[in-house]
Amino acid sequence: QVQLVESGGGLVQAGGYLRLSCAASGRTFSTYAMGWFRQAPGKEREFVGGISWSGGSTKYADSVKGRFTISRDNAKNTVYLQMNSLKPEDTAIYYCAADLLGQRRSFIATFLAYYNYWGQGTQVTVSS
Repeated sequence: QVQLVESGGGLVQAGGYLRLSCAASGRTFSTYAMGWFRQAPGKEREFVGGISWSGGSTKYADSVKGRFTISRDNAKNTVYLQMNSLKPEDTAIYYCAADLLGQRRSFIATFLAYYNYWGQGTQVTVSS
């Protein structure tokens, strides 16, 4: 069983920044690939970005590329999402997720079905 707890969400003006954190339980965090997803009201949950188990590779949705950065600290069982130049369209609930087979894959998964565990989400609201 893996528990994921997100934090760091809030209200920010357009052009501002936030850093989300996701703390994971478990002794094998360093073998998981991790992803960040978001879901806006009335929309489907979508991939934001992901990071490989080692932290050596990252992948981003086109909508956030160049503005968002994912990193991880395996010693702290934590993954981060640094969000800069925020836009009103970034408003959503943000979820982190763990891909337990990440170490066995040669790619960072972008589809929800690859992820086994999810956090409860943290609200990010960007005002114009």
